[in-house]
Amino acid sequence: MVSTTPATRAPVTADPGPLRPPWSARALIAAGLLVAAVAVTWLTFWWIGLSPASLAAGLDDTARLLRRMWPPDLPRAGDDASMIAETLLIAVAGTGLAALASVPLAFVAARTHSGPRWLRPPARAVVVLTRAVPTLAFAILFVRIFGLGPLPGALAVAVHSVGMIAKLLTDAVEETDPVPAEAARACGAGEVQVAVSTVLPRVFPALAGIVLYRLDINIRASAVLGVVGAGGIGVALQTALGSLNYHRAAGIICVIVVLVLLLELLSVAVRRTVLRPSVRRPTVRRRTVRRRTGRRDAGAAGRSAGDTTGTAALPAGRAPHDVGWDRGRVLRVAGAVATGVVFLVSLWSLDPDPGRLSGAWPNLRAVLAGMWPPAFSGDLLMAVLESLLMALGAAAVGAACGLVLALLTAVTTTPWRPLSAVVRVLLVVVRGIPDLVYALLFVAALGLGPYAGFLALWISSTALAAKFFADSLEQLDPLPHEALTSVGARRWQAFAAGIWPQFVPSFTGNGLFVADLALRESVVLGIAGAGGVGYLMQESIATLRYDTTAAIVIAIAVVVYAIETLARVARRHLL
Repeated sequence: MVSTTPATRAPVTADPGPLRPPWSARALIAAGLLVAAVAVTWLTFWWIGLSPASLAAGLDDTARLLRRMWPPDLPRAGDDASMIAETLLIAVAGTGLAALASVPLAFVAARTHSGPRWLRPPARAVVVLTRAVPTLAFAILFVRIFGLGPLPGALAVAVHSVGMIAKLLTDAVEETDPVPAEAARACGAGEVQVAVSTVLPRVFPALAGIVLYRLDINIRASAVLGVVGAGGIGVALQTALGSLNYHRAAGIICVIVVLVLLLELLSVAVRRTVLRPSVRRPTVRRRTVRRRTGRRDAGAAGRSAGDTTGTAALPAGRAPHDVGWDRGRVLRVAGAVATGVVFLVSLWSLDPDPGRLSGAWPNLRAVLAGMWPPAFSGDLLMAVLESLLMALGAAAVGAACGLVLALLTAVTTTPWRPLSAVVRVLLVVVRGIPDLVYALLFVAALGLGPYAGFLALWISSTALAAKFFADSLEQLDPLPHEALTSVGARRWQAFAAGIWPQFVPSFTGNGLFVADLALRESVVLGIAGAGGVGYLMQESIATLRYDTTAAIVIAIAVVVYAIETLARVARRHLL
């Protein structure tokens, strides 16, 4: 008889294999990213002429502008109420249209799609292109096609949102269990029937979370679309800055910040309410069944964990025959009906006049006909390079500053809890101000050029990186840090040996993500005169040079896709 003792101890005493060499592929990639970040930061400082003296002078000019804006001239309740409502309706209409378009696009783009294979590459191309071009860039195009007002703003929000919603929904579709879909196909169901009956119900909770998160982002974007004439409260902000009424501009900025923060809190509450039942119910039911019957059948537990349509999905104490219109179902249905009504109202607020839509076709044909062939030039490439340097340099400096703020914010590393609370509130306020608003302020204080754009991206990247880093630090295993502290290690020693080795993968991944977002935002800062390729795009559309517009869109898409690919490859090798 063979003893089982060696078998149970084998995983502990087995040879773990050869250790990685100090200069493995992972170490080389990490070192290469660090060297590249330092080199890009130095090149950015040289390009925009940033030095300690110029930074001090710029901060002094900005402080004088802020003193001129104080006190803010807060608008009366009725003055900008219609513009605030228009901003919200633009975000709701754009997000709703994007969700409707993203569902079929995601199913076609998924690798599990069994329909015509030739549809998948075009679908994926649409997802990449719409995600690469920023909302404000689409808004400039649609204002030229449809004219001023909320309609081009909602369409710009919708087109850009399709890229994110369809991308995340495609991942959710590919991760669903393929067995129900295969069973439905074996019974003769068509591809549309399979998607609607077996896949869509399983990915609906993920879709609801994605749409709510995107709505939060779109509300921030809609607040500044009026800068290019696409409706919303941004129109009032642009008018105030253009007329040098800085007290009025400060009041509008305060309104935008409060609006964004309130809606962010509302979005978090709605996401928790919508997503909690689908996540918790199976766990509650399984525990109830085990507690009542005392069964420990692992196979039954596994089947209950994977089954979200049977008794495992019922609330505690609810039998299958008791399913009916309880309070939770009534609230969910009422919420769905209210959402549909709000969406229809938002569509109606866009003034979809058939005459206006039909009159836009000549403009659309002129734009499309003038886009070919694209007109690339040296000035265009230099503007793209300027946007790239601003984004990567600001992301690198922002990641370093964000790490310091994250260490002060995270519960596991903060030296003083009240300081953590103060820094958190400050970061929330800073994140609540759109990047374009920062760019407008720095342009007014420092003048035109990439200097203002770099400072705007630096602030936003710092706040965003600090948020990501703090969340990652609080999710690490605290045992190594506590063990080192208990044996007398100093704070920095416990951090270097107990926290930092765990934190490196999250630091790398989140830093690359911040660089990706900064690159997208840098494209539109030129619209406010803060350097980059945005100014050339606005000028090309204003002068009807659509071939240059097409070249700019292609260049933006290629650069953004290249950065995304680099970040994806780096994360795959480092994380």
